[in-house]
Amino acid sequence: MKNFCGNTRREFIWQTGAGFTGVALAGMLEDSFFKAQAAQPFNPLAPKKPHHTPKATSVIFLYMYGGPSHMDTFDYKPAMNGMDGKTIEVKTFGRGGKKTSGRIVEPRWKFNQYGQSGKWVSDLFPNLARHVDDISFIHSMTADSPIHGSAMIQMNTGKVQSGAPCMGSWVNYGLGSENANMPGFVVMLDPRGGPISGAKNWSSGYMPAQYEGTLFRSQGSPILDLSRRSDMTDPQQRRILDTLSQYNAQHSLQNKDYSALNARIASYELAYRMQSSAPEATDISNEPQKVQSLYGMGNPKTAVFGRQCLLARRLVERGVRFIQLYSGGAHNDDNWDAHGDLEKNHNLHAGETDMPIAGLLTDLKQRGLLDSTLIIWGGEFGRQPTAEYAKGSGRDHNAYGFTMWMAGGGIKGGTTVGTTDELGSKAVEKPFHVKHLHATVLDRMGIDPERLTYFYGGLDQKLVGVEGAEPIKEILV
Repeated sequence: MKNFCGNTRREFIWQTGAGFTGVALAGMLEDSFFKAQAAQPFNPLAPKKPHHTPKATSVIFLYMYGGPSHMDTFDYKPAMNGMDGKTIEVKTFGRGGKKTSGRIVEPRWKFNQYGQSGKWVSDLFPNLARHVDDISFIHSMTADSPIHGSAMIQMNTGKVQSGAPCMGSWVNYGLGSENANMPGFVVMLDPRGGPISGAKNWSSGYMPAQYEGTLFRSQGSPILDLSRRSDMTDPQQRRILDTLSQYNAQHSLQNKDYSALNARIASYELAYRMQSSAPEATDISNEPQKVQSLYGMGNPKTAVFGRQCLLARRLVERGVRFIQLYSGGAHNDDNWDAHGDLEKNHNLHAGETDMPIAGLLTDLKQRGLLDSTLIIWGGEFGRQPTAEYAKGSGRDHNAYGFTMWMAGGGIKGGTTVGTTDELGSKAVEKPFHVKHLHATVLDRMGIDPERLTYFYGGLDQKLVGVEGAEPIKEILV
């Protein structure tokens, strides 16, 4: 027999009567039990367990904006010697469009062998050359675009289209932050200006805002607008944040529509904590003069990038997961984009970065931090073996084959993998895509590139794309 609700008599009695026993149980339980059941604020940057034992705990990405010429830096091409000015048939695709022939620009710097590995390095990097046995060179990198904007976005996010989270965001989403008082992802730009596409290069894309990069300045106040308002005392700020947190605790886990509010609250709370932590992290006045000199702080040419490299080491010591430093900003010769005078351009930018990067590697190694810090060097693409214009030594963009290198956490030093052809126009042996680089970074950080996903647009999105990519196993220890 069923009642008017459509339930059986037994179900009706159970639903209306059996629940009364919970009244007595509630009287017997202490308040602490119910407090434990209440919604608690969720910290999206809380440390998370990696998928496997990590080889590295932090990443420093030394981004050479504009596209360094691989055959003039680390990809030795002796076959080009004596060919300067000779017109050859070679397929190129860059800013100047698709071409089938061009005028050879012979490498402008001499190469010498260094280290036990005997690695050939040009005279552009005399200091860095002494560290080749700690470095793994990848000479067969490829990308999908020869245009700065889309190529940079792909190097940072894995996609040529805007809107995806960048690598630093993925690392922080997957692992969280070791320091609750500092952002997990820090970006330092060249004082000459930011890169093309701007904040898209450190955006969290479709992920919550907590995972996006935080811009640090290498001089003055590290973060703009971080200092407290002059008309608001510390207790006043704290009371406001406490009120927001209480509101968050009551609502955040009850309604997904509060996700934007939660992100804003988390940002406010982090900014509050950074008011004391960030200035201390960027204060190098206590660094010994010997250490500052190691980074080239005494030379106006190397001081800016040297300070950024030194700050990167300090941030690693304080648990920041991902730090990205930009060499080159704005446009043309303010960055590595050498379309006109290759010698003037690369002498400038290599001269600014060679000593600081060598100092960073030395300092990390002396402190026992290199084994747990993954270093990446490179730009969005390389450059062509032929000239772009009828006169001059400038080279056009080359996404068909270029060089990047990695060192530190979990990377086999003194190794070289992949090759380009005898002129450096394209990768011919073991070509690797940008996604393979990303997979390698995640793997060294203890993250399975195939398991790190974020559901968006009806798909389980991944940094390496839905098709996936394997780490570059030849360079792993």
